[in-house]
Amino acid sequence: MLSNEVVGAFAAINAALDTVAEVDLRALAAQDLLQLAALTEKAIRRHTVVSHDLSQHLHQHSVAEIGGAAGKVLADWLRISPAEARRRARITEPLTERTTLTGESLAPRQPAAAEAWRAGVLDPEHLKVIQRFLGDLPLDVPQVEREKAEAFLAEQARLLRPDQLARVADRLAIELNPDGKFSDDDRARKRSFTLGRQHPDGMTEARLVATPELRSYLEALLAKFAAPGMCNPADQTAVTAGEPAAAQAEADTRTLGQRQHDALMAMLRSKLGDPKLGQHNGLPVTVIVTATMQELQDKTGYAVTGGGGLVPMRDVIRMASHAYHYLALFDSVTGQALWLGRSKRLATPDQRIVLHARDRGCTAPGCTVPGYGCQVHHAAKDWKDGGNTNVDELGFACKCDNLLVENGGWLTRKLPNGDTQWIPPPQLPLTGGVNTYHHPERFLREREGPKRRK
Repeated sequence: MLSNEVVGAFAAINAALDTVAEVDLRALAAQDLLQLAALTEKAIRRHTVVSHDLSQHLHQHSVAEIGGAAGKVLADWLRISPAEARRRARITEPLTERTTLTGESLAPRQPAAAEAWRAGVLDPEHLKVIQRFLGDLPLDVPQVEREKAEAFLAEQARLLRPDQLARVADRLAIELNPDGKFSDDDRARKRSFTLGRQHPDGMTEARLVATPELRSYLEALLAKFAAPGMCNPADQTAVTAGEPAAAQAEADTRTLGQRQHDALMAMLRSKLGDPKLGQHNGLPVTVIVTATMQELQDKTGYAVTGGGGLVPMRDVIRMASHAYHYLALFDSVTGQALWLGRSKRLATPDQRIVLHARDRGCTAPGCTVPGYGCQVHHAAKDWKDGGNTNVDELGFACKCDNLLVENGGWLTRKLPNGDTQWIPPPQLPLTGGVNTYHHPERFLREREGPKRRK
C-alpha cells in the first residue's frame, strides 16, 4: 500500500497546480512568462521521470501478479497506447540501476544521461537522440569510446535543443566511424518492414529498411514486373508473365512508384494459396475476408480481412475473380454454426473461418490483435475442464491474452448474444468486459437505432 506521505505529496502537487492554474498569464511580462515556462517544463520532466520509472518497474512483475503483460495492463489502466507504455519502459531501461544475480547493485548502462534525466533537465526527445546514436554505432566501436560519447552527449543535452543535439550526434558518429564502415551484423540489426495504419480512404503507408541482399532481389524483380505495360490493373489483358506488347507499354501512363506497387501486388497475389507455403493456424496462407450477403449483393461497404484491414466490396469481388485461392465470403448474419464434438480439442478450419467472421480479432477488452494473429480459445469452459469444441463456445484470443486465462487468473464466459466476456482476477483493480474494437459498426448502428446486428 502507498504510504500516507506519498499520497499526501501528490495531493500537495495537485494543490500547487491548482494555484498555478489560477495565475493570470495575461498580466505577466515576457520575462515572467519565460521564467514560468522554465519552471513548468522542469516540473513536467520530473513528473515524466516518475511515470517512466513506474513503467519500467511494472515490467519486473509477473503476469499473475498484475493480471497481464505489463505494457498492456499499464496502457489499459492509464488509457495510453500500448506503444506508449512500451516506449516508456524502453527509454527508462538503460537509465535504471541494475542488480546482479547475487544482489549487487550496478550503475545504469547510460549513467550520464540517467543523471541529467533524473535532474529534470532532459526530456524524452533528448534521450531518443542519445539512445538512437548509441544504437546506430557499429558493434566494433570500443566500449570505452561509447561511454565517452554517451557522457559527452548527455552534457551537451543540458545546453541544446533535441534537434541541435541530433546534429552534434551525427557529427560525433562520423568521428567515431570516419570511413563509414558497417559490418553485416550492423546492417542486419537495422532491417525492418513496418506496415502502417490504414487511413480512412483505405490506403496504407509502409516503411522498409532493406538489407543489401533484399534490395538486390527487389531490383531484379521490379526490373521485370514493374516495366511499362506489366501488371497494369487498368489493362483488360494485364500481363503478369512474358513480355507486354509495344502498344501496352506505350499506353501505360502509371508513374514508377505506381508500377512498382502494382508489381508487388501481382507477385504477392501469385503466391497466395500456394501449397508450398503450408498453413497458418490451420488455414492456407491466403486472404480471408468476411462480409454480409447484403453488402456483397449491393456491392457497397467494406469487407474485413483476417488482419483487420478493410477492403472495398468491389475490390473483394475483383480479388475473388483472379484465382481460386481466395476463400469464399462468409455470410455473418445467416451462417449456421459448425459443430465439433469432444473427440477433438482443436478447431476445424471451417470453425476458424466462422470466428474470423464473428470475432474478427482477439475478444479481450481493448486488444487490437486481428484474427490472423489469434488462437482459438475455449471461452465458455476450457477443454481440460470438460469444455466442448463447438463454435458457439469458442472465441478468438491472442497468445498473450490466452495465457491470462491459463496463468493470470482471468476468466471468460459466453454471453447470450455470442460475445465473449472477460472477467479480471478479483484481487486486481482491472477492467473486464467485451471487446468492441473490431466491430465499430455496432456502435454506429446503436446510435442510429436498433437494427440487425452483424
